[in-house]
Amino acid sequence: MATMADVARLAGVSVKTVSNVLNDYPYVRETTRERVMRAVEQLGYRVNVTARSLRSGRTGMIGLAVPELGQPYFGELADDILAAGRRHGVQVLIEPTGYTREGELAALEELDRGLIDGLLFSPAVLAPEDVEIVEAVRQPLVLLGEQLFSSKVDHVTMRNVEGARAATELLLDQGRTRIAILGLLHREHVGASALRLEGYRAALEARGLEVDERLFGWADEGWHRGNGARAVAQILDAGVECDGVLGLNDALALGAMHELQVRGLRVPQDVAVVGFDDVEDSRFATPPLTTVDPGRREIAETAVELLCRRIDARFRAGAEPVEPVLHRAAMRVVERESTGPRPS
Repeated sequence: MATMADVARLAGVSVKTVSNVLNDYPYVRETTRERVMRAVEQLGYRVNVTARSLRSGRTGMIGLAVPELGQPYFGELADDILAAGRRHGVQVLIEPTGYTREGELAALEELDRGLIDGLLFSPAVLAPEDVEIVEAVRQPLVLLGEQLFSSKVDHVTMRNVEGARAATELLLDQGRTRIAILGLLHREHVGASALRLEGYRAALEARGLEVDERLFGWADEGWHRGNGARAVAQILDAGVECDGVLGLNDALALGAMHELQVRGLRVPQDVAVVGFDDVEDSRFATPPLTTVDPGRREIAETAVELLCRRIDARFRAGAEPVEPVLHRAAMRVVERESTGPRPS
């Protein structure tokens, strides 16, 4: 196993400097910190968490609570957060909350048990009226996602409205006017589904097109491929024509694309398809899926950085209070073959 001395030799610094970096000592040059963390990653050095906890009161571990890991977006986000954690010298404990209130409350309670120094929390069930529960947490906490917003808690999220609007506008620019939207939730009036519907509506209304609710595909059972296939099948079986599909995530779009092809419809010639999230599978679909890249890596890096900053302030005597941050990551539409070439 690599030792702290090994890390120091590779990075060209003293063992004390390595210790300062791993313990988030604030007065270390950023170039030195980056050199040490590269050496840590290259050598696979693992911090002795127990010893560090006894010395500093910190565990060197943070939590990540997400609804599930089977959803490709959350699985890839977890990978990005693990990588960001390594760069910042912390380990990450991942807790799937299972889309349950009990699971989400249990994740918040982990902070009180002292097993982790802070939590990255992506709620899916807690509602806006539960915001006081989140605001009452005294340990370092960063919110992810769109379900809850609070001006008192650091929050990192994506540009859902802008992303869905840009995806819809791409389809409209190609002359698609009968665009189905898949993944709506009857129970949700806030969150990603509602925000992406807002962007879809805005794009249509800006072109003078009415929103036809017969093109709404519901997925109350979850944003999985099978539900995307069922949603587009229900629209087509009702005799409603569509020439474009916006899946509110890539899994829904991929399921819809499969169903269209089974029915003999060509993608993109007959129906163009766009997803959202830019997960790895989207690049290897047939045809490759056009999608919205919501800035997942930026979300991971920013969230970990904010959380580590909060943890550092909590354990550093005389630290100045820092105002809560709301960070929306940059987004872009990644065009691939499922929407075909832009019209000349």
